[in-house]
Amino acid sequence: MTKTININPPVRKFLAADFQLSTWESVKPLFDNLVERSINDVDDLRKFFTDRSELESYLSENFAWRYIKMTCDTGDKEIKAHFDQFVTEIQPHLAEYDDVLNKKTLESPFLDELTETGFDITIRGMKKSTEIFRNENIALFTEIQNLSSQYQATVGAMTVELDGQTKTLQQAGVFLENTDRALRESVYRKIQERRFQDHEKMDEIFNKLTALRHQIALNAGFENYRDYSFAALKRFDYTPADCFNFHEAVAETIVPILNNVATERKNALQVSELRPWDKSVDAKGRAALHPFNGGEDLLNKTIECFTQLDPFLGECLSIMKEMGRLDLESRVGKAPGGYNYPLEETGFPFIFMNASSLMRDVITMLHEGGHAVHSIVTKDLMLNTFRNFPSEVAELASMSMELISMDFWNVYFDNEEELKRAKIQHLEDILSTLPWVATVDKFQHWIYENPTHSVEERTAAWINIYEKFADSVTDWSGLENYKSWMWHRQLHIFELPFYYIEYGIAQLGAIGVWKNYKENPQKGLEGYLNALKLGYTKPMKEIYAAANIPFDFSKEHIASLMNFVQAELAILKK
Repeated sequence: MTKTININPPVRKFLAADFQLSTWESVKPLFDNLVERSINDVDDLRKFFTDRSELESYLSENFAWRYIKMTCDTGDKEIKAHFDQFVTEIQPHLAEYDDVLNKKTLESPFLDELTETGFDITIRGMKKSTEIFRNENIALFTEIQNLSSQYQATVGAMTVELDGQTKTLQQAGVFLENTDRALRESVYRKIQERRFQDHEKMDEIFNKLTALRHQIALNAGFENYRDYSFAALKRFDYTPADCFNFHEAVAETIVPILNNVATERKNALQVSELRPWDKSVDAKGRAALHPFNGGEDLLNKTIECFTQLDPFLGECLSIMKEMGRLDLESRVGKAPGGYNYPLEETGFPFIFMNASSLMRDVITMLHEGGHAVHSIVTKDLMLNTFRNFPSEVAELASMSMELISMDFWNVYFDNEEELKRAKIQHLEDILSTLPWVATVDKFQHWIYENPTHSVEERTAAWINIYEKFADSVTDWSGLENYKSWMWHRQLHIFELPFYYIEYGIAQLGAIGVWKNYKENPQKGLEGYLNALKLGYTKPMKEIYAAANIPFDFSKEHIASLMNFVQAELAILKK
């Protein structure tokens, strides 16, 4: 393949070519240079921005590799110590200098002379960061990072024994698609019991996280951590009230669909009660879909899928493969979940996931692949702040990729029946994703609006919220403990508070992108890539408009999109 993407990292202009971070003292002179530098005209200011961007991009990538290596092997003490060094010895200083440099920038009389697209977005973000920065919060953020590492290590160590073999919970989850109902129940109970075994430890970690976050909010002059988070996440385009409207719209428009789907499943399985271990198996009793065999096969098939969609997209993943920027296999000691981590200096990201041969792993790969494309098409933007897009935009990239790639999923399947099954499964999963997003988001609003709650009150709130958005068909009799602590599996609640409503907003946008693609593939793909290439140089609503979709999560809009999805499902089920 002839490469059209520049794979060479940018030439350093501020940092020495051979600069390597070792201690805080090794990098401090570079920050002092920026702090002490005179800015006498707009060209000086522009160079100040680009030099700062170069330094921050280097440090971001340095931290990224430490995090990546730690999540790939949570049991390696040397790797953990290397990560902890950055968190405890370097990161606190970065927060201090970030505030100093923001203030220096905002005081410049030449700001209005910066005419390049994107500076206004960066500057408004700086103003918000300066407003909420408090020096006393630096140590609290370090404590939070350490607690997040404890959560990762706790979950990463969870295994179960199946047929004399040790399996990660992700690997064991494969058996929940087995047609043997007794086996599914046995595996389900083992997985949930293993999670429940550590529920007190997880609650203890979360209690500490909640207290620290509330104190951060108070220190910054906010009533609660929810309001602080909206400022910290720079949510200029919507409010908590909009989130509440989203919750209600989902409950009214989608939960009735979930009940219909669950009833259909119960009838198809011919069971007297639909149980949690009946939710993933094929309702017609067919064996689970196995669209690939191992991480290498998954990657190669996804490269082919992307290439058929557009050769440029396939090239993005091919280059990442050549660079060794993927770790896809599930194994003991590996952190849970999946992510695409941007590597800001070299420009090509890293994809991490726990593949176990299920269809959901294909979706994860497509999802993270969408993020990767987003990272690559924005890697040459002028500033790192232009490349650090809000999650509502980042998740639009990934969720849209899941859908617009569907026409080429034949690379994963040998026959039409399995292909249709995969598409139906994914679309039905989307119908359940939006209620789950509403559940997690509403729960987090409750947590931080009620920061002094007890574990018992939190559990009661979780159950109440969960039942508002779940189908009423599934029977949880005898499984109440598992249901009560189900939220422990959602790492965002522990590590990335309030980073979840973005999935809901972006899912609506992604359905819109897919609808455009179905109507006109060339124009739909062009709009998608046009939006991605903007990075964060425009307001969020304008980025969505570049993809020819509305930034709208009203009841009416959600209902119209669900009608489209249901119509597509009806075609597939014929």
